[in-house]
Amino acid sequence: MATIKQVQVEAHLGERFKIESKIRDHTLYVDQPKTGGGEDAGPTPLEYMFLSLAACIATIGRIVAKQKRITLRAMDVKVEGELDVEVLMGRNPDSRSGFTGLKVTARIDADMSKEEKEQFLHEVDRRCPVSDNLHSLTPMTFVVE
Repeated sequence: MATIKQVQVEAHLGERFKIESKIRDHTLYVDQPKTGGGEDAGPTPLEYMFLSLAACIATIGRIVAKQKRITLRAMDVKVEGELDVEVLMGRNPDSRSGFTGLKVTARIDADMSKEEKEQFLHEVDRRCPVSDNLHSLTPMTFVVE
C-alpha cells in the first residue's frame, strides 16, 4: 500500500525578479543575477532545480546506504547542464526551453569498488523523486485564480 506525502510550496513575486517563499520555518529567495536585472538575493530557479536534484541524490544515497549497511562517509554531487537562453527570452520559438541534457557526477566516499559505486548510484537515481520527475513526463495542471 502506498504512503502518500503531499508537498506544497508557495512563492511571491514582487517588483523585479526577487521571489520570496516561506517553506515551514524557512524563508528562501529566488532571484536573477544583477547582470540579468535582479538583485542577486538568491539562486536562480534553474540553480535551485540543480540543487534539488543534487540534494535528493545525496539524501536517497544516505537512505540506501543505511538500508544496505554501507558505511557512507560522504557524498559529493555535482549537476551540470546547458540550455538555449534564446528560447526563454522568446527569441527562438523553434527550440525547447529546457536543458539539452543533465550530467550528474557523484564522488562516493565508501569502501566499495567503482562497479559497486555505479550500481549504488543507479539504485539511488531510481529511488530519487526529483530524478524521477526529471527523467519522466509528470503531468502538470495550470490554474489561474
